Amino acid sequence: MSSATVPDKGILLGRAKLPGCNYPRVITVRGGTVFDITSKSAPTVRDIAELENPAAYVAQAEGVEIGDINTIAENSWSETGNSSAPSLVSPIDLQAVKASGVTFVASMLERVIEEQAKGDKAKADSLRSDVLNLIGADLSQIVPGSPAAMKVKEALIARGAWSQYLEVGIGPDAEIFTKGQPMSTVGYGSDVGLHPISSWNNPEPEIVLVVSSAGRIVGATLGNDVNLRDVEGRSALLLGKAKDNNASGAVGPLIRLFDGDFTIETVKNAELSMRVEGTDGFVLDGASNMAKISRTPESLVEATIGRHHQYPDGLVLYLGTMFAPVKDRDGPGKGFTHKMNDVVSISTPTLGTLSNRVRLSTECAAWTYGTSHLLRDLAKADLL
Repeated sequence: MSSATVPDKGILLGRAKLPGCNYPRVITVRGGTVFDITSKSAPTVRDIAELENPAAYVAQAEGVEIGDINTIAENSWSETGNSSAPSLVSPIDLQAVKASGVTFVASMLERVIEEQAKGDKAKADSLRSDVLNLIGADLSQIVPGSPAAMKVKEALIARGAWSQYLEVGIGPDAEIFTKGQPMSTVGYGSDVGLHPISSWNNPEPEIVLVVSSAGRIVGATLGNDVNLRDVEGRSALLLGKAKDNNASGAVGPLIRLFDGDFTIETVKNAELSMRVEGTDGFVLDGASNMAKISRTPESLVEATIGRHHQYPDGLVLYLGTMFAPVKDRDGPGKGFTHKMNDVVSISTPTLGTLSNRVRLSTECAAWTYGTSHLLRDLAKADLL
């Protein structure tokens, strides 16, 4: 676990589970100390995101000290945590959980390979070389939907190599899908889940934007968009099965709200690092550079929310990743796939570190606390 759980500066917002309290409390971190800022005026993270100036509210909010952030983060690990002490949970609550796919060239090419390989890892290496040779262009320089992009599309169609993934990678329309339902994400230290049918899967390190119901981006956090490569590779129509399972979406550790020092431009220039550490001694290092995204974060938000689609409680949006694991784990040509108890850590200096342990979705804690439960508990506490 990285010692830099949260950044050493910025206006931070999240949630924590406290002993003796049935519902998560809204928290912030100041100077390494965690404060409970739950109030009747803003009892949920969603309510704070809807304010005119969320960062100013959190910076000035009165709070009750509940402990040191590193101690609380350490206690958040699902396999070692102490229920009689505070722990972090996902920093979002009522927001819809959306994701954008195929927003980086490297990720796009891997999706094409998945489609061509039909979930067979052994075919992936040779297909990867074939696809790169066939394209014969630097797609990172092509603006999706532009005339240049359409020429590449025409060339690929003529060669019989067009793909639905190339369509959303360089075509006019972004891929936006539902990653999970409100309240379904897990936080720092929780187990993340893989559907038991999958034998080829991977983490996806991403930045996650926090967006108000008005479509205003108010902050960002980190996310692991757990992916089943074999399932999606068999058919894009299985995207729901590949993406939306128990504990398949991690978010955290905390939201960093936009202020004068942290802005959307910071997000656009962020470099994410990721490490997978297995109990078998395997280590995989990866990265995702937001400067190489092919669609701007703003355009992805606009494709998600607007006159065409509203989200009354706001949303969070995974921005996609350029990370595509190709390092062999169990032998030449076998590629990468998770093993149980892998620990995945995603980091960037401005947002901290999100770490989770990999389990089967059927073995992760069942998702039993939903929106109705939260609202009832807040009403009982006279916070609504």
